[in-house]
Amino acid sequence: MVDVVIIGGGIAGLRVAGLLEEQGIEVRLLEARERVGGRLHSVAQGAGVIDVGATWFWSHEKHVTSLIDELGLETHDQHIDGDAVYHDPAGSQRIDGNPIDVPAGRFTGGAQLLAERLAARLRTGTIETGRIATAIHVNRDGLAVETNDGQRQARHVVLALPPALASHTISFEPQLPAPFPDLIAQTPVWMGNVVKVVVTYEHAFWRDGGLAGAAISHVGPLREVHDMSGANGEPAALFGFAPMVTPGTPTPTEAAVVAQLVEMFGPSAGEPTSVHIADWRTEAHTSPPGVELLRNHALFGHPAWDTPIYDGRLHWASTETSPVSPGHIDGALARAETIATRINALVGPDALR
Repeated sequence: MVDVVIIGGGIAGLRVAGLLEEQGIEVRLLEARERVGGRLHSVAQGAGVIDVGATWFWSHEKHVTSLIDELGLETHDQHIDGDAVYHDPAGSQRIDGNPIDVPAGRFTGGAQLLAERLAARLRTGTIETGRIATAIHVNRDGLAVETNDGQRQARHVVLALPPALASHTISFEPQLPAPFPDLIAQTPVWMGNVVKVVVTYEHAFWRDGGLAGAAISHVGPLREVHDMSGANGEPAALFGFAPMVTPGTPTPTEAAVVAQLVEMFGPSAGEPTSVHIADWRTEAHTSPPGVELLRNHALFGHPAWDTPIYDGRLHWASTETSPVSPGHIDGALARAETIATRINALVGPDALR
């Protein structure tokens, strides 16, 4: 028996865990992967890193900017200087200026470092990796969480994973009350139907020609492209998104991506040093089957997500459930802070007096 079991070791789950432990509340965090971070996933590239998951934050997002300061993380500005490219079936054309990008921040050590730093501050034994939750049921002591490695008993449970994924992988007893079954069946998974591609080069050749590395395409497979080079231009990289709106659509190939970049940025784009293709549809611990059909983004931050169920013991904490910056890192952190405050009021030291 612990005070709180958190399912999901992404940024939301880690932040809830840390805030509760600060109040002396006993926590277990169950993460299905062998790493923390969830959709914050950074890959080593030469002397730097590239992000195949979440990349940006914005200066007005107070939750993430405050945490960056708290953790002492190094950041740099997204490169946006130069002209953009417009790509349609007739070919590519240069656009004066860059109407595609807006000022944004980047994590110099990769976005996953944010999660790793939070994880490092937790007590030894709090995080259990490789733990897949399969069922949650109510009993006289609170909630029992069944996993691939036995049962965990808790007074409260936090679902820090996309609701659609929770519904697909976890059985609930009793069944979730209305409106949750219908709401879950329609709420998208942020990045769930997206393929993100990062292509690295010896140097940022597009900058030599006065280009920002930003592009919009009506051809594909990438629909938008941005510069993802490191703080000093190293590693040099372009990245793009390929939305997958129909189940079964094949993952874009490396050859198709490089050919498109050549059309948009010239022959130098045909000489990459690496191509990383992350199809988030295939991430079993992020996206359920049929994730492409979940498109009603208006359900992000729906008021129902703020209603804990099972006598107030089961809480929703993923970025999709946040009314603040849903889908962003900031949204996950905002939601985590709300849930941690609520649970602390119920089981924290002051609540037990």
